[in-house]
Amino acid sequence: MTTVNSTNSSASIINALNGGSSSSASSTSGSTAADLQDSFLTMLTTQLKNQDPLNPMDNAQMTSQLAQISTLEGIQGLNTTLTSLLSSYNTSQALQAAGAIGSQVLVEGSGLALSSGKSQAGVTLGSAANSVVVTIKDGSGKVVQTQELGKQSAGTVAFNWDGKDASGNQLADGKYTFSVAATSAAGTAVTATPIQVGTVSAVVKSGSSFVLELNSGETVAFNNVLQFM
Repeated sequence: MTTVNSTNSSASIINALNGGSSSSASSTSGSTAADLQDSFLTMLTTQLKNQDPLNPMDNAQMTSQLAQISTLEGIQGLNTTLTSLLSSYNTSQALQAAGAIGSQVLVEGSGLALSSGKSQAGVTLGSAANSVVVTIKDGSGKVVQTQELGKQSAGTVAFNWDGKDASGNQLADGKYTFSVAATSAAGTAVTATPIQVGTVSAVVKSGSSFVLELNSGETVAFNNVLQFM
């Protein structure tokens, strides 16, 4: 009777699943879980037909191999499902992003756009502040105006600017910047994150996500928008 060494055959299957040998990895690199399962069943049938009755295949080892193949097949099925879900999510995000064109958004930033003598922005305070001072600068970095917002609670605080400098002169429309300094009642610094207002002028795909282009020329990730208005 012809005999087949069950240990060596089993080892070959495990190597094929785990990529244990270069020859096995190269021959199965394009195989699917179904292909491996078919190959395993063919080899198993051959083993059962030709095994040595005095040294039969170990049932535990065979069960372990079947479990590995089943796990691999399940992982491949999961990957296919996740790819499909990601595609649907990207489509949904594209529709949402397209609908944002023309909308005003709040994002982290220190830009201050003056239009028709009006501008608005905000700041997020990490804790309550006894004093909040906003400093506005022109394109050259020159301070043109300061505002004292007084005592403020923790959270987002909005402010308006009429476009006038410290002497009351109306400044030209354009791009300005601002910074915020906040202190507590004890005189310690309070975390202050500047929030700017922008208008979405375009939506640009960047890799697997989208970025919004603002009328100021800046871009912001769709997921980084704090609020649509």
